[in-house]
Amino acid sequence: MNIGIISFAHLHAVGYAKAISSIPDVNLTGIAYEEDPEKGKEFADTFNTEFYSSVDALLHSEVEAVIITSENSRHVDHVVKAAKAKKHILCEKPIATTLEDGRKIMKVCKEEGVLFQTAFPVRYNTPVLEGKRIVESGALGTILAMKGLNRGTNPGGWFNDKELAGGGAVMDHTVHVTDIMRWYTGSEVKSVHAETGNLFGTPGVEDAGLLTLEFESGAFATLDCSWSRNEKYPTWGDVVLEVVGTQGNLKIDAFGQRLHVYSNENGTSWESWGDDMDKEMIQGFMSHVREGKEPSVTARDGYEALRVALAAYEASASKKGVVLER
Repeated sequence: MNIGIISFAHLHAVGYAKAISSIPDVNLTGIAYEEDPEKGKEFADTFNTEFYSSVDALLHSEVEAVIITSENSRHVDHVVKAAKAKKHILCEKPIATTLEDGRKIMKVCKEEGVLFQTAFPVRYNTPVLEGKRIVESGALGTILAMKGLNRGTNPGGWFNDKELAGGGAVMDHTVHVTDIMRWYTGSEVKSVHAETGNLFGTPGVEDAGLLTLEFESGAFATLDCSWSRNEKYPTWGDVVLEVVGTQGNLKIDAFGQRLHVYSNENGTSWESWGDDMDKEMIQGFMSHVREGKEPSVTARDGYEALRVALAAYEASASKKGVVLER
């Protein structure tokens, strides 16, 4: 199957391209990077594929599906173009920067009959999958509370531009763990309290956030979504989730499959030996395309996670809890 990548603005694009090259029955047909053609050509050479000077040109090629890894605010335009070209879509998170654009994405994909999957690779992580199995087995009883951590390093560049990113650390890191919490509980977020701020010197956007979520099931959760890791930290960040149930507790470290390496030259580093979540996610997406089945992580999942991030900004500004109306 032929797949293309629209933009290499997001850091995950390189990981996705590497993952595609390791999947025997999936071909990276081309790359379109209108905003930076020079870099686009370099990436195309690196991954031995075709460079397209425009998104339209890529969409008129033989691609059957596209991965959209552009700046957050540009997702909606690229999704609309891809959907109208009848291409199936795997879109980087957050799916948009406004709820209006999120609804537009869901509407156009439904109207054009194309599959849309939100890029939440953490759902394909083995520890996270095992946690889901344990929850579904009933071993924890009823979920009462959760504590989530998704702390990382400031990516820099356009991530610090509110116009392009839609926000800072809260927009970037709220959605992953919120999605897992929704998935585990089978419940939507009912209300959001949040504190956000600039604690690490990031210009233009917030780099720290602490959220408290109440779910319709009655469970509540806290989430630290800050860019609190400095450049010397062994890796870009973490994804950790603790679950408290009526019959047991569970702690998941999504990136626990690692070795601690101590070097005189390079200091301390982490070397992963475990999952390639990007590869598993892309394989899953392409299998849904082949079978014509709705992806396991839908546009609605991306939209609900976006709602929580945007509610967090509103709650922080008002110093009040925000109820998500349905």
